[in-house]
Amino acid sequence: MVAPRLAGPEDAAALVDLRAAMFEAMGQDVTGPAWRRAAREWFARRLAGDDVLVVVADLPDAGPVSCAMAVLEDVAPSPSDPVGRRAHLSNVSTLAVHRGRGLARACVGLLVAELDARGVRRTDLFATTDGEALYRSFGFRTSPYPALRRP
Repeated sequence: MVAPRLAGPEDAAALVDLRAAMFEAMGQDVTGPAWRRAAREWFARRLAGDDVLVVVADLPDAGPVSCAMAVLEDVAPSPSDPVGRRAHLSNVSTLAVHRGRGLARACVGLLVAELDARGVRRTDLFATTDGEALYRSFGFRTSPYPALRRP
């Protein structure tokens, strides 16, 4: 089994490829170069800071083939979240040819451990039907407050 690791700014291009694979699997057109360029710059910039964590699983001679990301947010502390540090988990993706090997599970596992170590008490995510069982196995559950979105 591959040991996942925290990604750095040097992984930006591979993370864009993994993000494209995720969107493609969701039926989106990923061919435009503008979003790829912007995403590569975003990953390089944000991974140099401490408010974005990305875990990748590398395979020999292939580089990163799976990932999971959390964007951290400071919010006002509350009774249920006295630290006021939250995360949004997203961008869980594995290149199609490498799926079914537990790579995404390994990435999410290390990411959850990193969030716990940083005192993050609440992590939200939007799950696809295919991914829901994975997230539930890490303790994620349905929230009593449904997500609403403004375009």
